[in-house]
Amino acid sequence: MQECYADVIVDITSEKLDRPFQYRIPEELRGRLEPGMVVEIPFGSGNRCIRGYVTGLTSHADYDPAKMKEIRAVVTDSSDAQSRLIGLAAWIRDRYGSTMIQALKTVLPVKRKVRGREKKTVYLELSAEEGREKLAFFEKKHQTARARLLAALLEEPVMPYELVTDKLNITAPVMKALQEQGIISVKREKIYRNPVAELSGEQTRVLLNEEQRAVAGAIIGEWEENPQGRYLLHGVTGSGKTEVYMELIAHAVSRGEQAIVLIPEIALTYQTVLRFYRRFGDRVSVINSRLSAGERYDQFERARQGELDVMIGPRSALFTPFPRLGIIVIDEEHEPAYQSELTPRYHAREVALQRGKMENARVVLGSATPSLEAYYGAQTGQYRLFTLNRRAKEAALPTVEVADLRQELREGNRSILSRRLQELMETELAGGHQVMLFLNRRGYAGFVSCRSCGYVVKCPHCDVSLSLHSNGKMICHYCGYSQPRVTKCPVCGSGFIRSFKAGTQQIEEEVKRRFPGYRVLRMDMDTTREKEGHGVILSAFANHEADILIGTQMIVKGHDFPEVTVMGVLAADLSLHVPDFRAAERTFQLLTQAAGRAGRAGAPGYVVIQTYDPEHFSIRAAARQDYPGFYRQEMRYRALAGYPPVGGMLAIHCACAQEELLQTACGYLKRFILKAAGSCPVSVLGPAPESVAKIQDIYRMVIYIKYEKMPVLTAIKNRIERYVAVNQGFQTVQIVYDMS
Repeated sequence: MQECYADVIVDITSEKLDRPFQYRIPEELRGRLEPGMVVEIPFGSGNRCIRGYVTGLTSHADYDPAKMKEIRAVVTDSSDAQSRLIGLAAWIRDRYGSTMIQALKTVLPVKRKVRGREKKTVYLELSAEEGREKLAFFEKKHQTARARLLAALLEEPVMPYELVTDKLNITAPVMKALQEQGIISVKREKIYRNPVAELSGEQTRVLLNEEQRAVAGAIIGEWEENPQGRYLLHGVTGSGKTEVYMELIAHAVSRGEQAIVLIPEIALTYQTVLRFYRRFGDRVSVINSRLSAGERYDQFERARQGELDVMIGPRSALFTPFPRLGIIVIDEEHEPAYQSELTPRYHAREVALQRGKMENARVVLGSATPSLEAYYGAQTGQYRLFTLNRRAKEAALPTVEVADLRQELREGNRSILSRRLQELMETELAGGHQVMLFLNRRGYAGFVSCRSCGYVVKCPHCDVSLSLHSNGKMICHYCGYSQPRVTKCPVCGSGFIRSFKAGTQQIEEEVKRRFPGYRVLRMDMDTTREKEGHGVILSAFANHEADILIGTQMIVKGHDFPEVTVMGVLAADLSLHVPDFRAAERTFQLLTQAAGRAGRAGAPGYVVIQTYDPEHFSIRAAARQDYPGFYRQEMRYRALAGYPPVGGMLAIHCACAQEELLQTACGYLKRFILKAAGSCPVSVLGPAPESVAKIQDIYRMVIYIKYEKMPVLTAIKNRIERYVAVNQGFQTVQIVYDMS
């Protein structure tokens, strides 16, 4: 049956209008409307004509069709880019579970009106002779302000508006009067805020090596016949993936197309933008959360007007309204930062693939340590896989050593730094090289381990570590299993069993005591709060204004410091034993990326991984830089447990200010899920407390649903959304869906 009605959202800036309104589709528009189109509609009691976004089509009327208003017209001057983004928002809503308004605010983030900037210039419109005659007249009539301006313009016929108003003290009425007489004109030119305006440097092009040329040539060779091509570029650290990206982007630009380059961290912005600026000049810009609202607005406007070729930034850059998008690059595609923490909880990789499909744009994923989802996709034919096995400058991969902290403890070393790491630091610092120390605190959640034998207390049902809570209980955040805190190791009987606590500030103090006279920089959340905090620290270290850089995961992501020859990974276990089925994968990725920072410019590099669990397969694989070996082992565990990418998983995050109400709601929700699944053998875990069970007096719980087929999980999610919408008991419970 043909759709006769359209759901239309009228204003994404107003919370009062945070819902669709249904309109009748006139006969002449039936079959022509699609989600994402902009339409003119009558609205309100006065039926004023406004614009709205079509979010869905249906043959079912929500109320009496006789009382329903009718769509007046399709807006033909709305940009195709905007319409496609609205269509993408509809896909995000269906895929990840949210309201359409939330999805629209994600893909159209700058609808809020931001005052634009103008450059105004005053021009003299008279000849010199006419001007002198007019000046004499003004002086005779004692019209001093007019005379002052005209005298200045006779000397300089073109003047900045600000100079006229500020220095000559000419008021707006005076200028208006002279404009009306045809003596002067004021011309306005819109100018945009440019966050990369301070960059400089000659445009350069790096010659590709044989491996890089082969990859770029293969992708460019099928540009025409495979416009929706999907590619995974797996290259060892330092193999020159960025140069391949730039070659592909240069090809797109030569065809009049634009490119989006996603990077996982703001900390990467400075170096990445500088490299692209040197290749593409000022037609490169950046989007990130550190920009002001005005700067963000201007960058999207420049992109919409076709004044940019390349947009670089974290997740939000994905929604740049380019009119002819040709390629999307996701660098370090394995990074968790590509997963949104806000509703809708979209993953940038999946949304990029969907946008590429909708706009005939190629998508290139790149990483030295691809996510299992991406590599599994390459193995199953979803992506074409390319591999770079050698470093671009023919530098050797670093020597990686594993320091057993259990042995260090037995031999009396209670320092944060192992003896081998201290030896390497002394030698390399004395030789004028630099050192990076990485504290692996990602996902730290209070796991308990034995310092003597390395044993970690795990959930007997979910194969993830138990988290220690302040009440003394150890809890699994997948199924809710709990037990009292362990005070003695059940394996070796040692009393050295406790949670690990260390911070970058304590490490900085110890390093300064151990290596006096050397300059130390610390890079963490505390030292990078300012707008340019990341760039200032990274630039200082790159210029050798410091000898040692200490930091969290933000220092190991894609940075290139030629003088760094030693990388120390402190406490590798902190990410290895978090309550997350991806813990081994995250650890392998972090350790491999960290190791890749050392020895990038020819001098030998050394990496020391400090751990209480040196036999763990992820640590051993990272030490060997062996991604295929790690992938095979980890995929066996995922297959046995039914975790992604072998199976699908839907996480339902629930939050409420009343703990009892939250527990009751989650109980009802689980019963409904089991009923909604019917005969389908889904696995339901929980409800269980979140890893952080309470934030700002809001209690948080989670339910996991596992099943091999994603369409089944999507159907269950849709049924849950309808169930929650019609049951008033859920009105005070916030529910967010996370699809993996």
